[in-house]
Amino acid sequence: MSDMVDIVRNVADLRTRIRYWRDQGLSVALIPTMGALHDGHLRLVATGLELADRVVVSVFVNPTQFGPHEDFSRYPRQEAEDADKLAGAGCHLLYAPTVEEMYPLGFATTIHVVGVSEGLCGDVRPGHFDGVATVVTKLLLQCQPHMALFGEKDWQQLTVIRRMVIDLDIAVDVIGVPTVREADGLAKSSRNAYLSEAERAIAPILYKVLNTIAEGLRQGGDVADLCQEGTETLLGSGFKSVDYLEVRAANSLHKLGQLDQPARILVAARLDGARLIDNLGVEPIRA
Repeated sequence: MSDMVDIVRNVADLRTRIRYWRDQGLSVALIPTMGALHDGHLRLVATGLELADRVVVSVFVNPTQFGPHEDFSRYPRQEAEDADKLAGAGCHLLYAPTVEEMYPLGFATTIHVVGVSEGLCGDVRPGHFDGVATVVTKLLLQCQPHMALFGEKDWQQLTVIRRMVIDLDIAVDVIGVPTVREADGLAKSSRNAYLSEAERAIAPILYKVLNTIAEGLRQGGDVADLCQEGTETLLGSGFKSVDYLEVRAANSLHKLGQLDQPARILVAARLDGARLIDNLGVEPIRA
């Protein structure tokens, strides 16, 4: 294993490398990230290495998916540390384009995915999923991988990307990888670095609430009542606000009144330091 990961910064160099691998009959996996890599990202790399011959990780803090009052300017940027982690994980190539490379002068196209991008984070962060869909489309077309891997923590994002790839006939397999968690259940996230020590102690309650709702659903509990109780638990535990806590159909993200199909419990809640999101799958109990 090399002590350093190769880095390319423009589309031409990326495509040259991918073409070389493809000409050798090698399969390629792409893992799009915004950097500040943690164990969740490294799990994606490990999964990519199991499924493909070559793994490319992109690191690009995408300005179009941040709102005007969000954390674009302070989002952690640590390319050297990320490159070291990728080298240690066995990644074959780091694609680290500039904003000018991704959005050159005159750029005028936006991808909007109707339906699954609406509600949940789509309501709270207007335009966010347009930015995600646009940059991921560009990355897939630039790299032309056989497969692309995304973490399930961002379930709505994963659903948007799956819909987009189907609708635009992009020849790539989109693979969701289960959320990696701390020992106390908190989902690994680059934004966890924003949390104070006191907030870090509160944050795992998010996952506990998801599990409580899942168990209540399995026992035939009412969706609205369980979500209301969960919201009250979060607010009573120190969360400043809850953007949403809902039960949706796992694939379509339609709202569910009862657990009659595979579902996802999705939550976004805020502490002073960070906005945290999480989700948990739950299957209906068959008689």
